[in-house]
Amino acid sequence: MGVIGGGKHGERYLRHVPDVPGLRLVGLCRRDGTRGEAQARAAGCRFYARGEDLIADPDVAAVVLVVPPTRTVRFATAAAAAGKALLIEKPLAPTLAECATIAAAVECAQVTAMVAHTLRFNAVVVALRAALPAIGPLHAAALTQRFETSSLGWLDRRAEAGGGIILHTGVHSFDLLRHLTGDEAVRVTAFASRVDTTETEDNFAATIEMGSGLLALVGGSRATRGRSGAIELAGHEAQLSGDHVHGRAVRFVGTTSEPLPLGPPAQTVEATLVEFATALAARRAPSIGIADGAAAVALADACYRSIATGRTQAVERL
Repeated sequence: MGVIGGGKHGERYLRHVPDVPGLRLVGLCRRDGTRGEAQARAAGCRFYARGEDLIADPDVAAVVLVVPPTRTVRFATAAAAAGKALLIEKPLAPTLAECATIAAAVECAQVTAMVAHTLRFNAVVVALRAALPAIGPLHAAALTQRFETSSLGWLDRRAEAGGGIILHTGVHSFDLLRHLTGDEAVRVTAFASRVDTTETEDNFAATIEMGSGLLALVGGSRATRGRSGAIELAGHEAQLSGDHVHGRAVRFVGTTSEPLPLGPPAQTVEATLVEFATALAARRAPSIGIADGAAAVALADACYRSIATGRTQAVERL
């Protein structure tokens, strides 16, 4: 395995690859050559100044992309053309059109490709999904993520980041909305603001109508010192409430509540790598494919169009 991108999130992949049976780290590429070379020495792997050189290494059978989304198409299409399996950190790309380009390259090369929507492996998310059948048909959902201002300067440079909190964090909630409801979004009305950022949004709220008629509220803030990851699911018979940051999940019936049993806290990047390695070994499709990554970006795209026009927008498909 070779990793392209050794920053905040890339470091997590470098740390966990050796923990996963069947995976071996052989190469790292990072724009910051000084830091990248030091990381490669510490990890016992080769360093590459150019991603294309890492992709061309015959010892690299799979590539992990942990780069700003504006650079994903370049490396994903090159890796697919070289016959390398792909694990792509979310968001898959800044736009649905670029998602389509990646999907076409993967389909043409017939390589295994997975999008790292890591929150699906969070213990609270797993528990909530397991409890869904007992609460009856879903009528409403609400998901929010809130956390501190990012220290990563490139996240507020639109040309590099491709978008703000909607694209970089909202896609987590958009993916969980699909994952937990088994439903697809059809229309979106969204609003956004800037508190600490200058080029990109760091606060947003969206109302989302799903194909079944279920109504969802999704929002986020990157301008607070308090972290949270709330998920609320209202069914006909009961409600579920959880927080994937604080490790809590509860079932409500009337005015009574009971905690849901949770599995051990998961290292979600490690769990993602395990799923990727298992899919490769079994020669099956991973549980989170390119279409899933594109569907989350499609919701982000609809949010941006709604904000630009001040109107409800249809969610486009890949």
